[in-house]
Amino acid sequence: PISLRGINWVKFLIKNKISDKEIDQYLYNDYQLLFHNLEYHLLGNHLLENGFALLFGAYYFKDDELYKEAVKILKNELREQTLADGAHFELSPMYHQTMLVRVLDCVQLIRLNSWKLDDLLQLLENIAVKMLSWLQMITFDNGDIPMVNDSSFGIAPSTEALIAYGNELDLRSIKAELSDSGFRMFKNKKFELFVDVAHIGASYQPGHVHSDTFSFILYANKQPVFVDPGVSTYEKNEVRQQERSTASHNTVQVGDREQTQVWGGFRVAKRASITKLVEGDFLEATHDGYKDLGIEHTRKFTVLEEKVIINDKISGGKDFKQTAYFHLHPTITSVSIDDPRVLMQ
Repeated sequence: PISLRGINWVKFLIKNKISDKEIDQYLYNDYQLLFHNLEYHLLGNHLLENGFALLFGAYYFKDDELYKEAVKILKNELREQTLADGAHFELSPMYHQTMLVRVLDCVQLIRLNSWKLDDLLQLLENIAVKMLSWLQMITFDNGDIPMVNDSSFGIAPSTEALIAYGNELDLRSIKAELSDSGFRMFKNKKFELFVDVAHIGASYQPGHVHSDTFSFILYANKQPVFVDPGVSTYEKNEVRQQERSTASHNTVQVGDREQTQVWGGFRVAKRASITKLVEGDFLEATHDGYKDLGIEHTRKFTVLEEKVIINDKISGGKDFKQTAYFHLHPTITSVSIDDPRVLMQ
């Protein structure tokens, strides 16, 4: 909260040309509290937010001590938390948007204030371009982001707004490919298919992870059909436990076991790993989330012009119930199943 408040206060004070010694003293005290209580125990987006806030405080107060710490955090964490394809390593599109707007704000801050001249600006600009490119690749044509892991609509700036911000700063997305984030997007004139074949991320801080390996989201004619429910609460309760569970995603559950064990509000124990990934005219992957049962789950997506074919194979474990879950958007009001066909309106 101190990090968020610090950035907001600096923006507000500068925009409204407020110069008040008493307000500045309160703000400086907050920054000292933050400086001596950095969130190394949480890491991830928390520590990165600390770094962004320290940079704003450093520029506002022209404080070299705050600046030195901000540079150390931002250089280390941006390199660590930005994957090769541009994704934020916690693999939540919502958090990706939140971190991206901070990067863009920092670019703006440094460009408008010629206080320090070093290589931080170049790093921020490079990271911004990578993050913009990834975000554009995984955003649906109607502007929605995939609601995978801890994501919700209306929390972070939209992809449209972020791309516009990037354009204002002359930081435009480039043509790239999805790779180590583990997300894939297939698009044609009729539908868009988002597929999750990702490892649990980040491996040492998986607090925003869901048990959703091989889940998918399908939009047809820019409208959602098969969806991910996302997340509605951070309270440590039954709702959050359910929203993170295997059954809340478009994938397969074996028995009553979770692919990935999600505990408490932000904990993960045993987790599914991708053991095989083949890409070409199709996408096929295998995970070991049920290996203690002697079971492997392989899912194959074949994307054609008029349809998507999904083949599931469960090797071993014939004594266990096997359930494939499919979550339809509320606007889909009519569904009929004529094995093996499912018709929707």
